[in-house]
Amino acid sequence: MPKQRITKEMVVDAAFEIARRDGMERVTVKALAESLGCSVQPIYSYCRNMEGLRNDVAEKARAFIQDYISKSVDKNDLFKSTGHAYIRIAKEEPHIFRLYLFQQRENVSSLDDLYRTETNPAVAEIIAKDLDITVEAARRLHLNMLIYTIGIGTIFSVTSSGISADDIFCQQEQAYQAFLKIALEGKE
Repeated sequence: MPKQRITKEMVVDAAFEIARRDGMERVTVKALAESLGCSVQPIYSYCRNMEGLRNDVAEKARAFIQDYISKSVDKNDLFKSTGHAYIRIAKEEPHIFRLYLFQQRENVSSLDDLYRTETNPAVAEIIAKDLDITVEAARRLHLNMLIYTIGIGTIFSVTSSGISADDIFCQQEQAYQAFLKIALEGKE
C-alpha cells in the first residue's frame, strides 16, 4: 500500500481543525502528525517554523469568518445582522475568532487603515442612504460599531457560557443607538 503524500494544504487544514477545537496553542508538530497519521518529517518539510503555519491558519480563519458572516447577513438589515453575526461566531467559534482577531495586520497604522482593511467601505454608502446621513457620518458610525463589536465579541469569546447572546445583542443595540445619535446630530 503506497504511503499517502502529505501536502501543505493538508497540514494547514489539520492545524486549522486543531486550532478550531483546542486553540492555536495546541497546534504542535506532534499533534499535526497524529492528526494526519504520519511521522513528524512531512510536517517539518512544510513548517520550517510555527510562525509561518500560524499565519497560514490565521488566513484560513479570516476566510472562514468572512464566509460565515456573508452567509449570516440579512440583506434587509445588513448593518445589524453583520454585527450579530460577529457576536455569534465569537461564541460558536471562540478559538477561530481569537485567532482572526490577533492576526498581525501589517499595514494598519490608523483607524482609517483599520476601517479599509476590516470592512467593505461600500457599506458606508448603504448606511448613509438607509439613515439619510452623510457618507462620512455613516463611515464613522460603521467604524465605531466595528470597534465596539470587536471588543464585545472578544469579551464574549473569552468568557464562560453564562453570558447570553441576547444580553450581548442588547449591549450592541445600546451602543448602536448612542453612536447613531452622534451621527444624526452631525447631520447637515
